[in-house]
Amino acid sequence: MSYDDVEIEDMEWNEELGAFTYPCPCGDLFQITKADLKLGEEIARCPSCSLYITVIYNQEDFMDDNKSNRNSKTLSSTKLPQTVTVA
Repeated sequence: MSYDDVEIEDMEWNEELGAFTYPCPCGDLFQITKADLKLGEEIARCPSCSLYITVIYNQEDFMDDNKSNRNSKTLSSTKLPQTVTVA
């Protein structure tokens, strides 16, 4: 059972750790990375104690949109056969 449920909006991005963080009662920080979130992970763990929290977020907000951009470019650059009228 997790210590608490926390909205991603209530967490802070820590550039040094490369993770979203939230204060742990032990004095350290619960941590979860963007890569973890992209994979659907919802557990942020504290590195100093056994506590963890459940992160509430929308996974789609963390999906890699390069795939969709790449697919739309591929579709738009794909040439469809054209009909040529011969007289």
